Amino acid sequence: IVFLFLNSWRSTVITGLTLPISVVAAFIAMRMFGFTLNVLTLMGLSLAIGMLIDDAIVVRENIVRHMQKGKDHLDAAREGTAEIGLAVMATTFTIIAVFIPVAFMGGMVGQFFYEFGITVAAAVLVSLFVSFTLDPMLSSRWYDPDVEEDRRRGPIGRLLQAFNRWFDSLHVSYERTLDWSLRHRWVVSAVAVAAFIGAFPILAVLGGDFMPDYNRGEYQVAIKATPGATLRETADRAQQVIAKLRELPAVEYTYTTIGEAGAQYRPVTEGAVYVKLKPHSGGTFSEVLGAARAKVEQVPGLTFGLTEAGAFGQKPIQISVRGTEIDELDRLSRELVAAMRQIPGTADIENSLEKSKPELRVNVDRQRASDLGIPVSMIASTMQAGVVGAVATTIQDNVGDNHNVRVRLRADQRRYAEDLAQLNVPTDKDDDNGDKILKPLSEVATVYPGTGPSSIRRRDLVREVRVSANTDGRPLQELSNDINAAAAQLRMPPGYDIVAGGDTEELEIMFRNMFQALMLAVIFIYLILASQFGSFTHPLAIMLSLPLSLVGVAVMLYFTRDTLNIMSMIGLIMLMGLVTKNAILLVDFANQARREGMSRHRALLQAGTTRLRPIVMTTLAMIFGMLPLAFAIGAGAEMRAPMARAVIGGLITSTLLSLLVVPVVYTFLDDFRPSAVWAWATRRKAPQTARVPGLGKQDPAYVPRS
Repeated sequence: IVFLFLNSWRSTVITGLTLPISVVAAFIAMRMFGFTLNVLTLMGLSLAIGMLIDDAIVVRENIVRHMQKGKDHLDAAREGTAEIGLAVMATTFTIIAVFIPVAFMGGMVGQFFYEFGITVAAAVLVSLFVSFTLDPMLSSRWYDPDVEEDRRRGPIGRLLQAFNRWFDSLHVSYERTLDWSLRHRWVVSAVAVAAFIGAFPILAVLGGDFMPDYNRGEYQVAIKATPGATLRETADRAQQVIAKLRELPAVEYTYTTIGEAGAQYRPVTEGAVYVKLKPHSGGTFSEVLGAARAKVEQVPGLTFGLTEAGAFGQKPIQISVRGTEIDELDRLSRELVAAMRQIPGTADIENSLEKSKPELRVNVDRQRASDLGIPVSMIASTMQAGVVGAVATTIQDNVGDNHNVRVRLRADQRRYAEDLAQLNVPTDKDDDNGDKILKPLSEVATVYPGTGPSSIRRRDLVREVRVSANTDGRPLQELSNDINAAAAQLRMPPGYDIVAGGDTEELEIMFRNMFQALMLAVIFIYLILASQFGSFTHPLAIMLSLPLSLVGVAVMLYFTRDTLNIMSMIGLIMLMGLVTKNAILLVDFANQARREGMSRHRALLQAGTTRLRPIVMTTLAMIFGMLPLAFAIGAGAEMRAPMARAVIGGLITSTLLSLLVVPVVYTFLDDFRPSAVWAWATRRKAPQTARVPGLGKQDPAYVPRS
């Protein structure tokens, strides 16, 4: 970009030196804060590439402009840097004001982007220092003959010179358009308001997700066999699942665990199949899970769910049904599951409460047991020893390892209720030999088969049933709204409630924290601009660029089929600091021209034509710097792409609109300055003269009206 617009390889080198210096300095700052090279810090540096060179571009372009006026290198470097210094400082500090609130946001999002915000802020600060020191020094000492417009050039130079002549012709067209805009201020204002309002319907269509729908390159299938299934039966079902998954061309290999695995406890009826995808397999995560779901559904006698791989992988939709009684929780959860099945876009709906697990229930006649001297605890310990077993002793093998010897009844002695009823339970009475008198369990209890829940969950000391589901082709926010509406229709007894968790809860927290960070960023930007320009009204004209970027964000996300998620929201907040740059350059030059005695109208026209080149250069530099991220090149790049796409869309519309709208709003706010209002009121109160037909102000008969 620098070589294209300035037609000088020396200017390109001087400007480009900012990048390595700023990045290396950012590494030093990362070391000071204890950060590492990870996805977040590298993503921050990759996004900051376009921003780091902005200050150097503006400073170098202004120095070149002064040299083209005939000044020597030293005077051009000194005067050009001093002239643009306030605007460059203001643009950098506004970017810092945006990233500091992002770094200190609350919740999981704040922890996620703490390293991101600090890394970008450190790099941008160093780029400002380099732009005010190294760039002017090199510009003053390194003679650049390419600045001379009449210098003989090679083929590439002549081509670039032709491009610059074409770009100079755009100055004339832009000046005419800006002049028309300043004379039709209400028309331009109406267009700006329409663009701002038009962004909201598009944003409403986008929907919201916590994370972008990017291909993780891996996933896992949680499987559940029928209640009461043995380890062998569950393994057979798992083998069938693996065979179906291997039919997919994107699957590289699988890894299966059944039952307890490490710190994660599961019964033998449950297992997990880890699936690793081939590199560059393509498709979004929803598409990958959809293909796997179609295969696993072909395995009979199995319930399953697809989630992210890892110990903390869970479905995005997590609904907690809380209450006291298991039977009532079972009814509510089943009704909620039935209602969710009618909602399009939900998949893999699962209920954590399974009351179909077979069990043998023992109903103790407490009065009879008390008469015979049999405590209930003795009945429980006897049954545990017979069914589960008790450690009788330990043995040591040849290598010195100890192993427990567990004694329990044979399988054929503990299978049916009649078998357990024949167990002998000791009483607290002794026989003639001093041994405990034994009584069969059938004398004090009734044993019968039944069913019960496989597990009982608790949340905040209250029983809960967790209903989980995946999204399939619809944004999480839309599905959550439909599920909440369906839950509100259920007949809910007192003491029971339904609470959303998982990504739905994190999504609500994210939007709340993002809004707070956005408000803080806007306040900080206003305070910085007000202190820099010494005015309460001029910052308002500059900050008008913020809402003008919203329509570009909405349109870009709509055409790229992205949603409002954590990445696109971070991109939106980044825009708050980036888009003010154009307005700062315009307003700063207009103020300088007016202080030199130029009229407001002429000052705005000259500010637009003079600052058009650096505005276009810096905007294109940021856009091209973020294009690799926007194209989602590389593994997992789909996660970061919405951030870059939001920034690119906002930069395009904000640049196009702010070049016309900001000068118009500047005139409106300038008309409402206290001094302007006072002058207008004074003119209204000034004595007016009586006009006589045929007499003018210079006629002898002219007298003022009393």
